[in-house]
Amino acid sequence: MNKINDFLFLSASPNQQASHAYRFADALLKTLGERHPAMSVNRRDLAANPLPPLSAAYGAALTKRTPFDDPAFRQSEQLIDELEQSRHLLIATPMHNFTVPATLKLWIDHVLRIGRSFSSGPEGKVGLLADRPTYIIVSSGGFHHGPQARQPDCLSDYLKLVLRTIGIGNTHFVYLQGLVGGAEAVSSAFSSARQQLSQTPLFATVEPESTPSVPSA
Repeated sequence: MNKINDFLFLSASPNQQASHAYRFADALLKTLGERHPAMSVNRRDLAANPLPPLSAAYGAALTKRTPFDDPAFRQSEQLIDELEQSRHLLIATPMHNFTVPATLKLWIDHVLRIGRSFSSGPEGKVGLLADRPTYIIVSSGGFHHGPQARQPDCLSDYLKLVLRTIGIGNTHFVYLQGLVGGAEAVSSAFSSARQQLSQTPLFATVEPESTPSVPSA
């Protein structure tokens, strides 16, 4: 039997561990880890270890009754299994051109699989995976939420739909905005994000000030 992890942590930034979203999410995990020493985290850096594109064999396997252990589904099965073996999902992602980066989109393409992570019928698509608390840390150079917003946000609604399609509806978005404004703007963004997270169930007992500050990169 596979080990159940407390968190599956997906990082999607091309800046990898130097990205603001990664550093913020990593600080959150370290804070929780200090409170819960037995906490386990499965980390997948989608930029450092890019996923292979969907193959013709994968597409063909979807059109017929293909066993889950077929080689065409090997990568998809691994990613879905990682998700199934987690109690929480944490995603750190930048916003690229109003939506998700290509690295995260490819993970989505592998995980959204008819007959495996969702079914489709007269009522539409129905998720086949168990719901779990999911936290999405979104970083952006500009503003797409609030009174300073100057660009659309096609990422949030898309990710909500994607996750709901596979059965995950317990989603919480936290935004790191205006990160191109220098160190002061970054510090303000992190302070705002910590306050946002303190309103969510998992982090309600973690005081915003106790979450480690993350230096700008």
